Amino acid sequence: MRRAFLLLGAIVILAACAGQQPEAVRTAAGAPDSKWILIETDMKRLTLYQGTSVIARYPIAAGAWATPSPIGVFYINGRFRTEMSGFGTRFLSLNVPWGKYGIHGTNRPESIGGNASHGCIRLRVQDAEKLYAQTPDWTKVVIEGGAYGPLGDSLRPLRPGDRCAAVQLVQRRLSQQGFYFGSADGVYGDGTSRAVLAARKKYGLSDQNVVDYALYAKLGIALFE
Repeated sequence: MRRAFLLLGAIVILAACAGQQPEAVRTAAGAPDSKWILIETDMKRLTLYQGTSVIARYPIAAGAWATPSPIGVFYINGRFRTEMSGFGTRFLSLNVPWGKYGIHGTNRPESIGGNASHGCIRLRVQDAEKLYAQTPDWTKVVIEGGAYGPLGDSLRPLRPGDRCAAVQLVQRRLSQQGFYFGSADGVYGDGTSRAVLAARKKYGLSDQNVVDYALYAKLGIALFE
């Protein structure tokens, strides 16, 4: 499976067969008829669709390794214009539950094409202005970060303070196994720490407060998710 498409609030794993048209894949995945945005952080590109028709495509900069861009299905829930700044001149905010993220311009155009932000999606100033004008609030935004859905491209260790889709997935598994009783908000806080420590104790793992490969395995989380 080449890419995990996160559409309609669920993770849909699709096999991208050689020669198959992307439009056909997205139709099968249930692409909305209205405008929506697909952000492929590994490909460093943002595509604005109307249904399955491409309206525009822009190069981006994504989050750095230590501060990855959020992975999942979100919506534009706010916007503002500003004078030239680190956000360029336009900012579209996203309703990510574990932090403040958005799509915006940048005063560092040389960063486009790389992993350079604190998690936000950067566009060239002129591209951000065009996208801002074409997308209303509550436009669906699908962000992919690799071939493994919320896990991105690897099983990275998770520690207190981390905020990401992988934490959210771990919280859901801990909840299913009776260790976690909070909301799956993607924030590795005190409640998640207690759940992780309880799970590690039950499974005979070390008493470190960390989600490592051993705990991923006990929770039934693997890269073929």
